[in-house]
Amino acid sequence: MTKRHTRLFFIWGTVIFFAIFVGLTIDSHRQFGELTNAENITEDVIEGKHVWHRNNCINCHTLFGEGAYYAPDLTKITKQRGEAYLTAFLRDPSQFYSEEIHRRIMPNPNLDDTEIRQVIAFLDWVSEVDNQGWPPRPILVTGGMPGAALGAGGSIPATPASNEPVALGEALFHQMELACVACHSTQPGVTLAGPSLAGLGQRAEQILASPEYGGAAADVEGYVRESIVDPSAYLVPGPNFGTGGDQGLSLMPADYGERLSDEQIDHLVAYLMTLR
Repeated sequence: MTKRHTRLFFIWGTVIFFAIFVGLTIDSHRQFGELTNAENITEDVIEGKHVWHRNNCINCHTLFGEGAYYAPDLTKITKQRGEAYLTAFLRDPSQFYSEEIHRRIMPNPNLDDTEIRQVIAFLDWVSEVDNQGWPPRPILVTGGMPGAALGAGGSIPATPASNEPVALGEALFHQMELACVACHSTQPGVTLAGPSLAGLGQRAEQILASPEYGGAAADVEGYVRESIVDPSAYLVPGPNFGTGGDQGLSLMPADYGERLSDEQIDHLVAYLMTLR
């Protein structure tokens, strides 16, 4: 190849790749509104972003996998925790985790109710952004085994051990999308954001026999199912999960009945019924 050919190759190669870059940039900007649900950007979303920046949340947390990588990625946090949980958590994080036990060191941001509503609105908008399948760093939390982190090798099943309902339910329980294991331990005496599920069957029998129970379940299996699809039907007494935040509502997301199929709920019930 002569010097002239080399020069032409460089010039035309630069022109072609620059044109590709410009075309991809224009196409990306063309889709931004749709991908980010721009029509859902309300005043609360905008103000919530300002709250996020004023409190330097990005110094510890990440969004879309970008940030300080010190604390959990919050891209899908509103889907995984729900508004009631996040509201109570932001009011006082220390009520949910012990720094000595869980090594949670998030300071109290001292937000008022308006700021809490706004930052949750911002995070909810973030959760709806189409991130094109990019998987952010998963939320690392203490799971069913003391000291075990979500995704740690061996302690949490990544895939069902079989096609049996119990195995399928156990896999669902540990799915990041549902985040059951993030709030509930399966070990006796290990309380996370929600009550431990160890001995659930026996406790369910006692609850059903109690005059304080006001739900609609007639048996243990029905109670477990009701706890999944209608978590506010009965609030388990406790420092956080029992008070249920505002209006006596459970901190547990109330949309599992919509997010899960009847078959998936059956699988979860089958697994949880083994925790006797």
